[in-house]
Amino acid sequence: MEVAITGAEEIRWDLTDLHDSPADLLSKLPEVEERAREYGDMYRTRIGELSANELSGALAEAEGIYDQLGRSYAYAYLAWVTDTENPEKGGLLQKVRETYATVTQLMVFFDIEWSSLESSIAENLMAKSELDSFRHYLELIRLQKVHLLSEKEEIILSEKDVTGRSAWNRFFDETMSSLKFDLRGKSVSQQEVLSHLHGTDRELRRDAALAFTAGLESQLRPLTFVFNTILADKASTDRLRNYSSWVASRNISNEVSDEAVQRLIDSVTSRYDIVERFYRLKKKILGLDSFNDYDRYAPIGESDRRIPFDEARELVTSSYSEFNQEFGSIVGMFFDRNWIDAAVVDGKRSGAFSHGVVPSAHPYILMNYTGRIRDVQTLAHELGHGIHQYLSRSQGLFHSDTPLTTAETASVFGEMLVFKKLLGMESNPENQLAMLMGKIDDTIATVFRQVAMNRFEDRIHSHRRDVGELSSDTFSELWLDTQKDMFRGSVKLGDHYQYWWSYIPHFLHTPGYVYAYAFGELLVLALYAKYQEEGAPFAKRYHQLLASGGSDWPHVLVGRLGVDLDDAEFWNNGLSAIDDLVSEAESLATRVSL
Repeated sequence: MEVAITGAEEIRWDLTDLHDSPADLLSKLPEVEERAREYGDMYRTRIGELSANELSGALAEAEGIYDQLGRSYAYAYLAWVTDTENPEKGGLLQKVRETYATVTQLMVFFDIEWSSLESSIAENLMAKSELDSFRHYLELIRLQKVHLLSEKEEIILSEKDVTGRSAWNRFFDETMSSLKFDLRGKSVSQQEVLSHLHGTDRELRRDAALAFTAGLESQLRPLTFVFNTILADKASTDRLRNYSSWVASRNISNEVSDEAVQRLIDSVTSRYDIVERFYRLKKKILGLDSFNDYDRYAPIGESDRRIPFDEARELVTSSYSEFNQEFGSIVGMFFDRNWIDAAVVDGKRSGAFSHGVVPSAHPYILMNYTGRIRDVQTLAHELGHGIHQYLSRSQGLFHSDTPLTTAETASVFGEMLVFKKLLGMESNPENQLAMLMGKIDDTIATVFRQVAMNRFEDRIHSHRRDVGELSSDTFSELWLDTQKDMFRGSVKLGDHYQYWWSYIPHFLHTPGYVYAYAFGELLVLALYAKYQEEGAPFAKRYHQLLASGGSDWPHVLVGRLGVDLDDAEFWNNGLSAIDDLVSEAESLATRVSL
């Protein structure tokens, strides 16, 4: 069981675009804190008196402060995630977080004063052309009116978060990054042990699953405590802020109604039959007597080939370039300018992400590249985020970020571009089937698994609020219940699988996040269908969508591409498209007699 050499071993990012060194960062922190104090002296108690031009100036100054602070946070965070066992990097991150909390406390008065203005005054100001580039941001602050506390109370919450939820998340990350798993006598990282679940060797898949479980069990007590603490923290914060449910704050942040989210959840859970049908097909194709949890991602055909990083780079770059030449150029910068960290090293956070940083800088992408085809798709996914984040910088700091509901659009669309290119290059029906089954695997994970995890979140948040602290056994019971609902008997879940809730960071870092993946996947299915119909004209409008960032409501932005998010049939159409993919796989499987 040798670790594959992929060429990604030396792919490390260069953070000097943000700061020359930790010492340089530390020398800048007092400056940004002083800017925040001066901002408070200038504008506190005066927001309601400002003209549109003056308000625009105040917002521009705030952008500058947060931009400077964001560069420092990104440097410290990105340095730490690649070396979480380094105490100096952990200390630097903590110092920046403390400064971030201080700056937030000094400037929170703006949101409170703006949200408390009479509606007629606020609407009159937002109608002024001087505030065109800030209008949607100001609208969003107004939505938080009933959830904001007094300035003193907001300062206390910000101060305590540094040693509260934020600290527990850091503890979780450091625990999971340092955790090793004993696989056949070899100590391996989370990334490596989980990668074997995508291999053709069934015995190795089983051993990897058991090794992963053993590692999680060794940390089950502290992980259970972290989960309970963050659940309790969120419950108290939601109560103080008068949110109606555990997910209400996330829905507001996502700029989507509770009703729209529930429609999504109901639509997806009503089509769990697609999941059952797919896994029964996969079991038949693989010729297995039983289909276990560690068989879910087993490839069809010989797909243990490791893809060198340079080959992945060429494939992903060409896929984006063929869709839009500027997209390909942006992707090229990520590789040429060292904006990617792809090596698998001890102490590095597992998984992958694209960090948007701030408009004055550029995004950075973290990977743990092991050379599997899934890693190529992950690279395409994160570069989709990177393109989106790079283009949206033109909107300024307050409008460059997008809500989670549309944040996954570019990433999932990028995966689709690469998949279609790979499929188009393949003429062998058996290989086509293998690729199609792999794509459905990913789609099932993105839509149905994420919604099943949302159902788990709903259960644990409700239990913590209505009953009290959860035991490890209760977490495991709720996890298995919600997973079994999705599989409908098509997958046998072993006893070891009950603990796999405990390693998923989204539950802790961003409660309520996961349904956004399903939202994004179903949205992309609609957008890609339009691309197939329209070709180049669509690509131009899609470019405009990404460049718009979060400057307007999601339904308005995607509505310009002919998609109606308020249409009750929208989700069902996307789910029908997944159903069609399974039908295509069934037909292809019959033709190749597998």
